[in-house]
Amino acid sequence: MIHPYASITLPADMRPILLVVVDTEETFAWDKPFDRGETSVAAMGSIYKGQKIFTDFGISPVYVVDYPIADQEEGFLQLREFVAAGQAVVGAHLHPWVSPPFNEKVNPYNSYPGNLTVEQEEEKLRVLTKRITAAFGVSPQIYKAGRYGVGPNTAAILAKLGYKVDLSIAPPFNYKADGGPDFTKASNQPFWFGDDGELLEIPCSGSFVGSLSKYGNRLHPFINSPFLQQLRLPGIMSRLGLLERIRLTPEGYDLADLKRLTDHLLTNGTKIFTLSFHSPSLSPGAIDYVQDDAALQRFLATISGYLEYFLHTIGGESLTPLDIKQRLQKLKL
Repeated sequence: MIHPYASITLPADMRPILLVVVDTEETFAWDKPFDRGETSVAAMGSIYKGQKIFTDFGISPVYVVDYPIADQEEGFLQLREFVAAGQAVVGAHLHPWVSPPFNEKVNPYNSYPGNLTVEQEEEKLRVLTKRITAAFGVSPQIYKAGRYGVGPNTAAILAKLGYKVDLSIAPPFNYKADGGPDFTKASNQPFWFGDDGELLEIPCSGSFVGSLSKYGNRLHPFINSPFLQQLRLPGIMSRLGLLERIRLTPEGYDLADLKRLTDHLLTNGTKIFTLSFHSPSLSPGAIDYVQDDAALQRFLATISGYLEYFLHTIGGESLTPLDIKQRLQKLKL
């Protein structure tokens, strides 16, 4: 796990900041065992559909790319054009099962990079970093662990390989069921980490929302038990405004959900927000979130509607992770 070196106190009058993160990866079946052979990047032919919206809003998203993307021209050529034009930035996204060297067993536990030995995690990220640099002509300085899988060695490895910002922490989600990290007690606030406190963590944006939100960590597992799910209790709790868990993503959530989460976090002092999704969602049928063209139009409308809301209704701004780091460093002075 990544542990804070120092918390960051943000000015009360600071404008809300939004960063957009695209987990840019191969298409694979999420409901089946991990497979080193699933490396198709055909869905990247649709990546322009999201980029057009970001460009129209003057936003430079960060595409955190994994090895299959960086290793196949079909995966990276369009992205390289966006990066070269200053319309986007590139980071790294480590999926161990498709990222060489292949010297670990393929299983759910090892799908979290932070569960690997320090040698395995470091070498996989070193090889990925080199491959991204060759594909894009720039060395990535932004990291997001595949499956949010940071571990006890991740901070030291990131510092050693020249990374500046991590985007892996995902409150209030818990991945312990198959060996992953538990973020139920993590904050949405950014913090400095690493031995010298020079690395910046910007968490994914997510929270329990509703009148019972402060009891979310205890109530959510209970109301989502199989029996109570059959009784549709989670949906009832959500409709009554009592409790729901929301991540700031158009995958599985609609615009009203994203606004509700944003308002809740703003009320509780959050100033920096992360809107994220997976690149295959832009290609209908690639993954479950977007199954057809009509669903894609709703997906894109949710993104566009949220950007309109954040930038114009609440008066926020959008920055890249490295720009945010530069701004927050000034608060140290």
